[in-house]
Amino acid sequence: MTERPQPTILIVEDSPEDYEATVWALRKSGFLNPIFHCTDGDDALDFLYQRGVHALQTPAPQPSLILLDLHLPGSDGHEVLATIKHDDQLRQIPVVMLTTSEDTRDIARCYAMGANSYMKKPVGIEALLRAMQRLNDYWFDLVILPTVERSLGSNPRDQS
Repeated sequence: MTERPQPTILIVEDSPEDYEATVWALRKSGFLNPIFHCTDGDDALDFLYQRGVHALQTPAPQPSLILLDLHLPGSDGHEVLATIKHDDQLRQIPVVMLTTSEDTRDIARCYAMGANSYMKKPVGIEALLRAMQRLNDYWFDLVILPTVERSLGSNPRDQS
């Protein structure tokens, strides 16, 4: 029996306050494994494909779960989600949309594009703590996640 790697989370969030609050709530819920942070969609894609500044770093493990904001500078959450779900190396990574939008068109579009869950950002610290506890319990205690090997293959968007 092979040992499964420790789960990691990539949070793609442009608001420093929302990122810090989410990490705090995840830590309080018992998630003590590595959490990576990207502040916009382009940075997230660079992280996942180990390009740009992320190419110079020691390779990080492929995230076990991605928490993706919808409204981001640069490539928005829809574009990042589409890239992830159209890539053979990345599509197995569960993507949870974590956003302020309750627009039914955003919700339908994200699910149609392959989002695994869609969560409205909770308002208030207690609500955030409850939501992150449930997220942690579901994705890391109940669900069996696929083991995703990091491949240094190219992004189809880079090919002309």
